[in-house]
Amino acid sequence: MRIVVTGAAGFLGSHLVDRLLEQGHEVVGIDSLITGRIENLKHLDGNRAFRFVLADVTQYIHVPGPVDRVYHFASPASPFDFPRYPVHILKVGSVGTLNALGLSKAKGARFLLASTSEVYGDPEVHPQSEAYWGHVNPIGERSMYDEAKRFAEALTMAYRRPNQVETRIVRIFNTYGPRMRLDDGRVLPNFVCSALRNEPLTIHGDGTQTRSLCYVDDLLRGILALMESKIDEPVNIGNPDEITMLDFAKEIIALTGAKSEIVYKPLPKDDPARRRPDITRAKAELGWEPRISRSEGLPRTIEDFRRRLVRAG
Repeated sequence: MRIVVTGAAGFLGSHLVDRLLEQGHEVVGIDSLITGRIENLKHLDGNRAFRFVLADVTQYIHVPGPVDRVYHFASPASPFDFPRYPVHILKVGSVGTLNALGLSKAKGARFLLASTSEVYGDPEVHPQSEAYWGHVNPIGERSMYDEAKRFAEALTMAYRRPNQVETRIVRIFNTYGPRMRLDDGRVLPNFVCSALRNEPLTIHGDGTQTRSLCYVDDLLRGILALMESKIDEPVNIGNPDEITMLDFAKEIIALTGAKSEIVYKPLPKDDPARRRPDITRAKAELGWEPRISRSEGLPRTIEDFRRRLVRAG
């Protein structure tokens, strides 16, 4: 097939491009490089099945020729980016999604939206199933990302119903692996970079808040299965193996052999206290569940961070 991936130079987008090329597809990757890194795609130089287009999805998306699938992964996604690009994040979720859906409609292509567990906000239901509508502060410090994705989901469903565009929605929970930005601002890059530098690991809050971390290979296996399925409602893809931030910090220190201490700072406003996916739908309808444990995925990720930190000096 001929496939378009927006956000192709990002952490998840670049891994998705690799998987699609491995399957024998032709891929057109689009990225503005606002937060994506062209280095994530350098290994594809000379690959005739891949074409990179430097473009902003908030502008009209033009892709000559046929298109069979559109994976819409464009958007800054780190808390570090929220105060830097608030308006742009909202535009990518709204205008960018509109443009990506318009491309899908014009080409008769199936569309997949990369949504997020952030649509659940600071959840009052645990674990979170797709039936839960969420608990989101619409004017909070994280609202630009949460509400952009919630709007993108609504827009995707609006295109599916009257416009008869084939659509899929994946709600992505915390994911990690090689190629994550060193300055991403999320907990894993923060902990790993600090540990590799023997600097203190900062926990926001008392360390009892939880996350559930999924290795990137598992996530993409689920996303590819979802795209080729008949499921047109949102599907959670994530690893339900939940861990507290304090235990996770200790785990990173042990795996890196760091001499780092753990320090505490106030919890940011609207930061989710607990996050764990209910993957009942993915297991039942996709036959998917994660296979890679943290004990296997974290060493791979730490080694990638170590190499890049050495190169960065």
